[in-house]
Amino acid sequence: MSRWSLARQFFLAQLVFIVVLSASLSVILYLDAARGVNDAAAERMIAVSTSIALEPAVLDAVRGPDPTVTLQPYAVEVMDRLGVDFVTIMATDRTRFTHRNPEEIGRPYLGSVAEALAGTTHSETYVGTLGPSIRAIVPVVDDGGTVRAMVASGITVDRAAIARNAQLPLVACIALGALALGALGSFLLSRRLRDVTLGMGPAELSRTFVFYDSVLHSVREGLLLTDAAGRLVLYNDQAARLLGLDGSQEPVPASRLAVPPSLRELLASGRRALDEVHLTDSRVLVVNQEPAVPPTPPGRASQAPGALGTVTTLRDHTEIEALTGQVETMRTLTDALRSQTHEHANRLHTIVSLVELGRDAEAVDFATRDLQQSQRLTDEVVQAVDEPFVAALLVGKAAQANERGIELTSDIDPAAQAGLLDPVDLVTILGNLLDNAFDEAARSEEPRVRLTVRRAVDGDAPVLEIVVEDNGNGLPDSEKARIFDFGYSTKPPHAAEGGTPAGRGIGLALVRQAVRRFAGAIEVTDTDDGGARFAVRLPVASAPDDRVGV
Repeated sequence: MSRWSLARQFFLAQLVFIVVLSASLSVILYLDAARGVNDAAAERMIAVSTSIALEPAVLDAVRGPDPTVTLQPYAVEVMDRLGVDFVTIMATDRTRFTHRNPEEIGRPYLGSVAEALAGTTHSETYVGTLGPSIRAIVPVVDDGGTVRAMVASGITVDRAAIARNAQLPLVACIALGALALGALGSFLLSRRLRDVTLGMGPAELSRTFVFYDSVLHSVREGLLLTDAAGRLVLYNDQAARLLGLDGSQEPVPASRLAVPPSLRELLASGRRALDEVHLTDSRVLVVNQEPAVPPTPPGRASQAPGALGTVTTLRDHTEIEALTGQVETMRTLTDALRSQTHEHANRLHTIVSLVELGRDAEAVDFATRDLQQSQRLTDEVVQAVDEPFVAALLVGKAAQANERGIELTSDIDPAAQAGLLDPVDLVTILGNLLDNAFDEAARSEEPRVRLTVRRAVDGDAPVLEIVVEDNGNGLPDSEKARIFDFGYSTKPPHAAEGGTPAGRGIGLALVRQAVRRFAGAIEVTDTDDGGARFAVRLPVASAPDDRVGV
């Protein structure tokens, strides 16, 4: 029985309960019917006895010399006409004047007479000469109120049982009807319970709940369940941390979450999602979402049930994006070094050719000027920037700008410092702003980009100000408010991507996210030559001993 499903156990328990209830109901109805028949028989006997006792001829007969001669025929007539088993008229000393069996006339009456002698009516079930009977005894009184005789009439219990047993079909119908309705209700409830529990038993349900609860709270990914109404009904600790929930597990409408509109729309819509990237104020989330469709219960025909909601997983890619930015910085530097290697190879060939032609002085002069030009940019960056990641990024971006024919001007104040700011986020801000400026400046005939890093004061608080300017086409006012939205880009799409800018609309969104982590601000304005100017202001704490310099 332990292997039975919860629905089957429920049905069996309900069926046993209904059978016991029906049996109890049958007994109660039977006893009630028996009591009703006995009460009705007693009332009928009281009526018969009272009618006889009130008959004037009966009082006259009991006063005469031989009451039996007059009363016995009368009693027999009443018994035959009314279907009564006995009518006994007796003296106050119990001596019978009448009886069903003439041989009992003159003998004492068997039964209670105290109440009748006291002038009251009394009914009882008593075992007399005819066996157990339901009887009533009534006094016969004269005009002065004196009891002159008593009248007892009754029917045997066997005859009362016939009337009682006549109620048995009705009792049986009621009991069987209750049993049938109860069994049908139990079957329908067990069928519904089987669908809800997927045919599993209590042990399976308990084990499944324990396993699922353990999985829910042990996975490192955020996991949340949304019902068909778009409410978060269950989520683990990681999801609460990523979405800023209080962990109370109270159902929360997805539309009320303090997350970007795109993520709210996804959770509320219930649509499928595969590795969609969504940015919150401080995190990069990769979201997957699938409808929660219950499986078909065992033994049921295959059907297409509606989704109960959705299951959503959240992966935190913030650190991965940061590492990606570092890798991208190293890749930029590697590409710059590869380009410079190629360029230096050409210059080395030139120097070798000058030496072979015997023009040693020109070869030395060419090599000296090339060395000074290459070293100047590196020295400027290294002297102004203490952080190696940021320095490598700027050196690589300078080489990249030179390769793309973009004039990059850097104005880095050596006094500027980042305090305790995270260099990884600084790389994200500088790298993406410069990449965006390069792309915009490349559209002009004489592309120029200017980078300014200086120390400033915002009120009484010191800030690090990073300004990147280009001489591209600029941004319309309508796009300045959307340029930092994830997935939005002003760059022309790639045809191979079906009109969608592949890999675009991400960089500036990451910049805004990094700026928010610093509790800073970013502003987009126009330059004098029609380009765009991005100004970032980051609060910094003065920490000269262990500072991260820019």
